[in-house]
Amino acid sequence: MDVAIPLYDRFTALDAVGPYEVLSRLPGTTVHFIAAEPGPFRTETGMLSLNADLPLREMPEPDVVVVPGGLGNRALLEDEVLLAWLRHAHEHTDWTTSVCTGSLLLAAAGILDGLEATTHWLAMDKLGELGAKPVDRRVVEQGKVITGAGVSAGIDMALTLVDRIAGPEVSQAIQLGIEYDPEPPYDSGSVAKATPEIVAFLRENVAILG
Repeated sequence: MDVAIPLYDRFTALDAVGPYEVLSRLPGTTVHFIAAEPGPFRTETGMLSLNADLPLREMPEPDVVVVPGGLGNRALLEDEVLLAWLRHAHEHTDWTTSVCTGSLLLAAAGILDGLEATTHWLAMDKLGELGAKPVDRRVVEQGKVITGAGVSAGIDMALTLVDRIAGPEVSQAIQLGIEYDPEPPYDSGSVAKATPEIVAFLRENVAILG
C-alpha cells in the first residue's frame, strides 16, 4: 500500500511526522513524501526540513493520501497544480485524509463539499467558508475521508485509519509500539478545556504555532 504525504513550504512537522510514525509501521505499507517538485521543505518554524523524494506527477493515484496542515498552505488554496492532483488522487484512493489545516486544502479541492470535517480550532471558520461542515471532534470520518483536528490529532487519525485498514489488534499494537500513552502536564489541549485566558493568549500570540 502506498501512502502519499504532500509537502510544501511552512508545513507543520507533527502533522506529517505523526501519521508517518504510525503508518510506516503498518505491514506492507510504504510512506512517500511528495511535492510539486522534489526537494527539501522547511516547517513553519524554519527549524526542520523534510525531503520530498517524488513529484506529484509520479504518484498520481496513491492508495492513501495524508495532507498535513501548516501556515504555508494558505498560499496554496488556489494552487491548481496541487488541487488538481488532490482531486484526481481522491478519485482513486482507498482513503483520503488530512491533519489540522490540511483539511483546508481538501476543502479547496472540493473534496469536502457538504461533508463534516475538522481542523485546528483557529481555522474552523475558514473550513466552513470552503464548503465543509466544521465539527468540533478530534477525528471525523465521512466514508473514505478522515480528517483530524489540530497537529497532535494526526496520530489519532492515523491509528483510526490503521484500525479501518487492518483491524483493532494491529492499531493497538502500533499504539503500544510507539508508546502513545499521553499524560500531558496540563489539561488544556482543547478550547473546551483551556481557560479563557489561555485561549485569548494563544489568539494574540499565534506565532507560537509556527
